[in-house]
Amino acid sequence: MRVSLFARWPEPGRAKTRLIPALGAAGAADLHRRLTERTVATVLAAGLPCEVRSTGANPPVFADWLGPGVTVVDQGDGDLGARLARAAKTLPVLLLGADIPDLAPHHLHAAVAALADAPAVIGPAEDGGYWLLGLAAPAPQAFVGVDWGTSSVCEQTLDRLPAGIPQLATLADLDRPEDLARWTF
Repeated sequence: MRVSLFARWPEPGRAKTRLIPALGAAGAADLHRRLTERTVATVLAAGLPCEVRSTGANPPVFADWLGPGVTVVDQGDGDLGARLARAAKTLPVLLLGADIPDLAPHHLHAAVAALADAPAVIGPAEDGGYWLLGLAAPAPQAFVGVDWGTSSVCEQTLDRLPAGIPQLATLADLDRPEDLARWTF
């Protein structure tokens, strides 16, 4: 099992841009940096291989930042669906974002356990997206025609996957200024 974590280089003005009105460009980038580091540490604490799918800087720069135990691969071009589909070519995989402050090793263990008996597993996010998509079987249709960044992403993805796949705990992500009040960093 491999965790493929999608992360952007924490450059002010380019990372967590929806949080800039509340935190400023440097503050939003710093929060993204901390969330990414925390997510990598959580994946490693779960005992899972961590592959970071990077954008915004060359993979060696990411590798220097995140340290040993992390493989870094450039996300490549295309919309989010195309980039997720590339990461899902080698299975099994857990596709994960870096903006889930409540993520803990037990969430990742639950996903691994679910994939032992199912072709896919999803972790719904409170905003209608998902915080994790795990695949044990090919599902290229899961990434096509999805309205990324909307409150219907999880529903649209479920419509493209086999009926009855396991759903993990619903977690909140940190994307908007109103999300900040939930956590202390």
